[in-house]
Amino acid sequence: MDNYPTSWAPQQNVVVVAWALTLFLLAGVVWLAIGGDVGGTVLTGLAMLSVGALALHGTLLRPRLAAGPDGILARTAGGAHRYSWTEARLRLRTTRRLGRDSLTLEVESGEHLLVFGRIDLGEDPRDVMDVLTALKGQALS
Repeated sequence: MDNYPTSWAPQQNVVVVAWALTLFLLAGVVWLAIGGDVGGTVLTGLAMLSVGALALHGTLLRPRLAAGPDGILARTAGGAHRYSWTEARLRLRTTRRLGRDSLTLEVESGEHLLVFGRIDLGEDPRDVMDVLTALKGQALS
């Protein structure tokens, strides 16, 4: 990471809340199992596994995106992906779902497309795009 001085990751407080919610749901699973509520135990267990997976993802894949003079490093569940500035295409995309606009930063290189939202980056994707554009301009000039 030394070659990537600028990085973005989910905010720590969001990850901590996800872990706390996972523990709370675990207590709910135990409580419901003791009470004999099979359906509630299963549903609460599924919620616990989902939130726990998100918490683990936010903990292990830090930083999600890093940039420096050499290019971009993106961490995903499939591993780390390195792209030079010449091969990485960056763009912002706005998607409307359920009456709400959501903004994402897309990093494309060849057949790979990585999509980062506000939770992944811990910041507004527009601000991240501004920094990446400046770094790319400095590196290519």
